[in-house]
Amino acid sequence: MSKALICGSLAYDTIMVFEDTFSNHILPNQIHKLNVSFFVPNMTRVVGGVAGNIAYNLKLLGGNPVPMGAVGQDFEPYRQHLTKLGIPLDGIIIKDDLFTPQAFITTDQDNNQITAFHPGAMSLSHECKVSDHKDISIGIVGPDGREGMISHAQGFVDAGIPFIFDPGQAMPLFDGEDLKKFIAQATWMAVNDYEYELVCERTRWDAKEIASHLEALIVTRGEKGSEIYTDGTVYHIPVVQAEKLVDPTGCGDAYRAGLLYGLTNDLDMQTTGRIASLLGSIKIASSGTQNHSFTLDEFKKRFVEEFGYSF
Repeated sequence: MSKALICGSLAYDTIMVFEDTFSNHILPNQIHKLNVSFFVPNMTRVVGGVAGNIAYNLKLLGGNPVPMGAVGQDFEPYRQHLTKLGIPLDGIIIKDDLFTPQAFITTDQDNNQITAFHPGAMSLSHECKVSDHKDISIGIVGPDGREGMISHAQGFVDAGIPFIFDPGQAMPLFDGEDLKKFIAQATWMAVNDYEYELVCERTRWDAKEIASHLEALIVTRGEKGSEIYTDGTVYHIPVVQAEKLVDPTGCGDAYRAGLLYGLTNDLDMQTTGRIASLLGSIKIASSGTQNHSFTLDEFKKRFVEEFGYSF
């Protein structure tokens, strides 16, 4: 079976809940000498990172993901998780003197968040090489260390492997010329509406110009669905109403796994977008980024119910 090489972070998210509002404890006129402490009786630690999340979702669809990234000395629980899922580890390098990337997120009762992110081993992701992997039919360059993203994109080009460029949270690392080069190298680009505006601003290209360098430009717009610009046409992909709204974290990664599945199986872009939309909807109904589950048959049945045809 052809493989999808998924380049990006594998991380831990430590999520804490402050049972009050930050505004009650931060004095606006004292921010210049801020020294606060929040008591957080509720805490969870979950696996995440774009490469891990995308791999998890693609595996649910019956795909063959190979996550690629750099992790640290504390990776063992995540390793066990991936092993149980049957996701290969040969794309992951471990740095014993560093930590796995991790985010420490404190949320208050108004859903305000204070986040500290430690990149850890992610800064050495460029040591992972696309050329080390065989039988790869498609790839994705997701948020990662700057040098790693540049190296992985070039690696796909050198190997003649089509790939999705997904700048995501790494947008601050790149200027307009960097983005233009990524777009020229990539086969497809996937961004949310905010990232899309930033790409347009930095490159001074509009959607038509960006899409002219790609087979497709995919822009997700949350509850408004998504748009796919391809072959001079814009397709609107409807949002799928979730059974319940629990946690939006990781929905974008689920959507991208759907794109990889559709592209790997040579499905048309409208069907591919609908698979991605449905997968994002399933994810949002579950807490955490890798806690939802389904069989491929269940997914296909739900697809027919939502869209009136099968793939």
